[in-house]
Amino acid sequence: MPTTLTLKNIPDAVYARLKSTAARHRRSLNSEAIVCLETALAPGGIAPEERLARARALRAGLRPGVFGASTLDQLKREGRA
Repeated sequence: MPTTLTLKNIPDAVYARLKSTAARHRRSLNSEAIVCLETALAPGGIAPEERLARARALRAGLRPGVFGASTLDQLKREGRA
């Protein structure tokens, strides 16, 4: 069962960075904080080969022609605007 955690006295700069990152990832502050904690407390990072294999598996699962390389590049550029 999930547990509730209340954070107090968060420095303004840390809060601003968390809020900015949450918005960029389209997450709530709570969800972003959980992701940050999971990442920081993970026993080890994902090996680059594993990350690449996961990305290739996700891409292979897409319908052909729907998301071509040019479409993905365009969407990435729009997300950085």
